[in-house]
Amino acid sequence: MLQFSYGMSAGAVIFDFDGVIVDTEPLHYRSFQRVLEPLGMHFSWEEYVQTYIGFDDRDAFREAFRAQGNGECYDLEELISRKALTFQDVIKDGVTPYPGVIDLIRKMAATGIPLAICSGALRSDIDPILAMFEIADCFDTIVTAEDVSASKPDPACYSLAYRKLMDVRQSTVSKQETIAIEDTCAGIQSASSAGLTVCAVTNSYPAEKLSAAHFCTDSLENLLNFRTDSH
Repeated sequence: MLQFSYGMSAGAVIFDFDGVIVDTEPLHYRSFQRVLEPLGMHFSWEEYVQTYIGFDDRDAFREAFRAQGNGECYDLEELISRKALTFQDVIKDGVTPYPGVIDLIRKMAATGIPLAICSGALRSDIDPILAMFEIADCFDTIVTAEDVSASKPDPACYSLAYRKLMDVRQSTVSKQETIAIEDTCAGIQSASSAGLTVCAVTNSYPAEKLSAAHFCTDSLENLLNFRTDSH
């Protein structure tokens, strides 16, 4: 069991990816625009932050179509594939991890605690970045947009991530002792509805917008000085 400040403890940890481990939201936004603008569609960065963060690609395209009153003539799966390829091109310019998070993941993994990722991104978005920072082996399981039919705030992804993590590790850590680390309201709702304890980090939104989380911190660096005990 890991003991943190804030009175928080964890027997397992599930990380969101975009906005928690790496600062990829601007890169996703840029990728969406490269796909949508040739079709005569566009949404601003402010609209992306307000509405689209937390959606998987499928729901993001659906929202863009709904907001601009078109999309019936487009192949959704083709657009998702096109955006995924565009994202691979965009990340060649570099990806920035949030302060302290790579060290935190490695330090947690070294304790043997079960770790997972639960993300609305595609697996093809995630794997190259995990390899880039040499942390892929730290995670026991990864749940992505391909694994569930509904994106956050639906709890399906976190419910699946918890079940898979317990199965892989043959662990009996309770949901209440499993911490989900999130940066969006949709993610907090998803994890909370799945019965997990939620720690929010203010990478994407101010603390007042993340008040539904059980704990909130302004940086995951603040979690680095955890201690372990036998419980």
